[in-house]
Amino acid sequence: MDADLLPGGITWRYYAPSAGSIWTAPNAIQHICQSTGPGGECVGPDWSANVDLKPADVLSDVAACNLRSISWVIPTGANSDHAKVNDGGGPSWVSAIVNAIGNSSTCDNNAGYWRNTAIVIAWDDWGGWYDHVAPPIRNTSPPLNSYEYGFRVPLIVISPYAKAATVSHQQNDFGSILKFIEETFSLPTTIGESVGLEYADSYALGDLSDFFNFNQTPLPFTVIPAVKDAKFFIDRKEPPTPPDND
Repeated sequence: MDADLLPGGITWRYYAPSAGSIWTAPNAIQHICQSTGPGGECVGPDWSANVDLKPADVLSDVAACNLRSISWVIPTGANSDHAKVNDGGGPSWVSAIVNAIGNSSTCDNNAGYWRNTAIVIAWDDWGGWYDHVAPPIRNTSPPLNSYEYGFRVPLIVISPYAKAATVSHQQNDFGSILKFIEETFSLPTTIGESVGLEYADSYALGDLSDFFNFNQTPLPFTVIPAVKDAKFFIDRKEPPTPPDND
């Protein structure tokens, strides 16, 4: 199997600002990273083919009609919403990616990416402010498992088949995103013997399906006004830094 393929011929790419950051999940997966040793570098073929350490390359890939089937995109610190490290460009960064996909009319045999793409936007924490809703406890029988909820974080789904102007009340979490990907592409949820039972997808209560109505007339794309455009992010020369380091 080619290094850039998942089961079923599904391609993927992970865009992240640095190799050794907590934000770069593939470096924690042994068969992807294949490190040169403790404190070393990832050199595996999956890593080399699929991990891109310049997040703005996602904009270039969309423009070149080279978007993978599944893409994870981590912003740089400057282009994030994280306090004290961003320069206010976070909203424009997200808008640039959404607009690039929505305007990609020549891709996918001139059908455009918009017609069959779902964009899931998530934040990693709640911003450090108060949340009046106490998190539920998933496991009331000691010992507690390692996958317990904390404060709520925002999640936005953008798609021609997303329910318009709708707030979902289904309880979802980060594992729901993985479960949605697995169900959409008919990917296996386990590798080997019972591996999936230990991961976030198996604990997730939702699979994001509540956000969609696949029987509705597809919503037309509407350009999102933004202060900074795709060219700004592609042309940035500052060395990329992670959104956070803890």
